[in-house]
Amino acid sequence: MGNSGPLNVCRPLKTDLVINRLYMLFLGAALSALFYYRITTLSHIIQTGESPFLPHLLIFTSELIFTFLWVLQQSFRWKPVVRTVHPERLPKDQEFPGVDVFVFTADPVMEPALGVMNTVLSAMALDYPPDKLAVYLSDDGGSSVTLNAVRETWKFSKWWIPFCRKYELKTRCADAYFSNEERESDDDVFGSSSDFLAEKKEMERRYDEFKERLEKLSANASGSVSRDHEPIIEVMNYANGEEMDSSTREMPHLVYVSREKRPSHPHHFKAGAINALIRVSAVISNAPYILILDCDHYCNDPTSARQAMCFYLDPEISQTLAFVQFPQKFHNISVHDIYDCRLNHFNRRWIGADGIRGPGICGCNLFLKREALYGTIIVKKDIDVNYLKKCFGPSNEIIKSIYEVSKPHSLKDVRSTDALKKELELVASVAYDNESEWGTEVGFDYWSVVEDLSTSLVLFNRGWKSVWIDPPRPCFLGSCPTNLSDMFVQQARWGLGLMQVSLSKYNALVFGLRGKMSTLHSMCFAAGSFDPIYVIPLYGISVVPQICLLHGIPLYPKVSDPFFFVFAFIFVASLLKHVQEVLSYGQPIRDALYELRVWMMKSSSCYLFSTLGAVLDKVGLHKAHFTLTNKVVDGDQTTLFQKGVYDFRASPLLIAPMCSLYILNVACFMMGVARIIQSQKGGELFAQAVIALFAIAVNYHVFDGMVLRKDRGRVSPSVSLISVAVTAIVLSFASLILMF
Repeated sequence: MGNSGPLNVCRPLKTDLVINRLYMLFLGAALSALFYYRITTLSHIIQTGESPFLPHLLIFTSELIFTFLWVLQQSFRWKPVVRTVHPERLPKDQEFPGVDVFVFTADPVMEPALGVMNTVLSAMALDYPPDKLAVYLSDDGGSSVTLNAVRETWKFSKWWIPFCRKYELKTRCADAYFSNEERESDDDVFGSSSDFLAEKKEMERRYDEFKERLEKLSANASGSVSRDHEPIIEVMNYANGEEMDSSTREMPHLVYVSREKRPSHPHHFKAGAINALIRVSAVISNAPYILILDCDHYCNDPTSARQAMCFYLDPEISQTLAFVQFPQKFHNISVHDIYDCRLNHFNRRWIGADGIRGPGICGCNLFLKREALYGTIIVKKDIDVNYLKKCFGPSNEIIKSIYEVSKPHSLKDVRSTDALKKELELVASVAYDNESEWGTEVGFDYWSVVEDLSTSLVLFNRGWKSVWIDPPRPCFLGSCPTNLSDMFVQQARWGLGLMQVSLSKYNALVFGLRGKMSTLHSMCFAAGSFDPIYVIPLYGISVVPQICLLHGIPLYPKVSDPFFFVFAFIFVASLLKHVQEVLSYGQPIRDALYELRVWMMKSSSCYLFSTLGAVLDKVGLHKAHFTLTNKVVDGDQTTLFQKGVYDFRASPLLIAPMCSLYILNVACFMMGVARIIQSQKGGELFAQAVIALFAIAVNYHVFDGMVLRKDRGRVSPSVSLISVAVTAIVLSFASLILMF
């Protein structure tokens, strides 16, 4: 070791732990009192018939579902921990294991080449021994634009990477480095050096030329995507007969991979692309560790691999450690995080899961042990090779790599021979998965569009663990959605996948408890996968009390009733706990409002269609599909985002539900208050009026978008009219039900 002492330290968050457990105790007691009140009230209504039974049953059902989800959520609060690492204590570079970096892209129109290539450059420039580093770009679009962009990136990297190493740059994403906000911090060490200033100016000129070449290539992006093509694999280090020179030997490998695509064969979305890269990289470099990146998440801290090795080279935890997960953070966040792009509510969850057995895979920004993906198979010297081929496919090189996973190939010895080319085309072929266990027992799971969740459950069920590390300087930075439409598309896709998992054999409450997951760990994953069913209690709480307020039907205790304070305590304590978690994580208090708004919006819109889609998919009436999030920067949308103004230019199917709920709450509140004044039932209907007023106040941005704003990002007048019509229909239908 470089220095004595542990490579990593895990410290429990004692203050949060005490607050969390006190909160569980008191709120649990209050919920017990709530259930007692509801059960006795329903029994009384059944006996006397003095109040409509259905509204009370619906609101109690909503409260039961809320409570079920709340209980699951407490698993995250049981034992929150934080980890720190000490890379200065690592052994010498020559003792490091190899790392293969996987970058994924699929469409040069939706994911422009410049951003993708900057991610590739940042990965190639990691502060890691270059002879132990290989970068693979998976192009699922089979685009000539992307292939040529990779070739240009290889040429530019021969200038960029030595420059980064020579001047020890902290930011090694070229586009981020040459932006104004990044320069000052990176120029601290050599800022006054004339040689550095001259080289930086020359490098900026070369980067501008590189950008121009990519822009010219991208002009033809729209017609370059192919969904029907042979596998294309090119090792840039040896492209065009290029031989190893002194500069190339100091470069990591860069490999372009476009797996075979045929319209008649399933391609299994991102999971299929990951498994293809696992096989291709096993033949070329076979590093024991893999870094998975999305194309828009560049390496912001070049030491990320060394930080991960602080766990993998720790003998106390490395044997059972499957992956090291870093958080998803973003460079284009507005001061007003109106779409909850920081994903801090997820990050807070994973801090809690880390104290149990570890977080799940978050899609990208993780270092993964290759061995963990090879299933439950224990490879022995005398094992039947035919059995291995049944599991891993017909490639002899893949079988060989399994035995040598801890002894990666020397990158400098790889040659683009005909035999190697044939083997690579085989493992990247569309039919390779057939009659093998790829996608089931081996590699990433194919079953769901949220392959990260189902794969995480499989790994944990086999006894693997993970860790969560969130260093002060973000190791990876991506680009987040800057408009409501992209956020809805992303959340709807996630929601569909989560519900697929919940309705399948991978349901964490069943699948996890049958394997090696603890009860608390299973609850963590059940809490995440059950998120979409918040749509049911949200609609219950957003509709039933309001309609009953309109008709003068009390659903909650009088203000003078002791049980009123039980409901009030649950409501206030839940809000205060959310605020406490936001503040303890270092967020401004306004983020509590933004998170609450986003939860309401996605529960009322995205989760409505996600849950419906998952149910239809379960019965065979709907087929899941994968939709890319748009990474193209729109100036008008970005301006609204930076100002903290919501952009409502999204599908009417997604906007109309939340607008309808808002109009219903406004209408019921106004007419309900008039009824309270007229009938003097303020004590009985006060709670329902508060619920409606709370929904109106929290979602003021919807009123602003429908009524006050005149810009292009407002709610379309046609959507507002549709929402009014939907509200009128719901109120009329509810009135008929209550009459009978």
